[in-house]
Amino acid sequence: MSAGVPHPQLGAEGVGLRRGRDASLPSPTDNSGVTLNAGPGLAVAAALAVLIAAATALLAQLGTARAAVLASARAVVQLGAVSLLIGVVVRSLGTSALFVLLMVAVAAFTSARRLTRHPSGWWVVLPITAGPLPVVALLVAGGVVPATGIAVIPTAGILIGGAMTATSLAGRRMRDELIARRGEVEAALSLGFLPRDANVEIARPSAAQALVPALDQTRTVGLVTLPGAYVGMLLGGASPVEAGAVQLLVLVLLLAVETVAVALTVELVCRGLVRT
Repeated sequence: MSAGVPHPQLGAEGVGLRRGRDASLPSPTDNSGVTLNAGPGLAVAAALAVLIAAATALLAQLGTARAAVLASARAVVQLGAVSLLIGVVVRSLGTSALFVLLMVAVAAFTSARRLTRHPSGWWVVLPITAGPLPVVALLVAGGVVPATGIAVIPTAGILIGGAMTATSLAGRRMRDELIARRGEVEAALSLGFLPRDANVEIARPSAAQALVPALDQTRTVGLVTLPGAYVGMLLGGASPVEAGAVQLLVLVLLLAVETVAVALTVELVCRGLVRT
């Protein structure tokens, strides 16, 4: 549930950005009637997109054609299940919290499998949760995000997904770099470096590259892309200003939690806690 689109209720009121204006004054933009047609046309468009991805991967010999089809099929099943369950889950904070824990478990399993087959891979729970969970708690405590499941679950999902991606990218880059430059690590050890310090000198620059997508997205928002949170809020009836404010919050929060995730992943790998 990474980089998703918040529920329409995460508009001016759902994320705590109260309009603070007289109800008699018109909204700058009335989007209350904007909806997407979720009919057969949407299914055809989605199927064509998957077909294009798989065909292109085959022609270019990228080796990802099967993965693209399977990932899309999983997305259909998972989103279908979530759509059926979400109405029940969001009725109480207790069930919403359990759902957030489920997201954490799935994210940790995914990142751990990307990095290693060793049981030590479960240490990735730390970078995946160290940023998102405290941030969501602070947002709720400060009244920025209402203490309701319909607000907490999407917010947590976006941040957990970002931390998961950053952890996986940083860990894989570090693993590959440490393997390719093993001789340099051994040379540093022979000069008296501690194992952690020797690994950090080699792997840290490559791990930092995992933040490039988040940095680029933040730099180019509004100029190159209109991210999902912004578009989703517009479709949900929020004004462009309200949608922009919430999207800005989402972007900077993602940048923060992903930076924390990368920093912790560097320490876990370089200290040997995660055996790659």
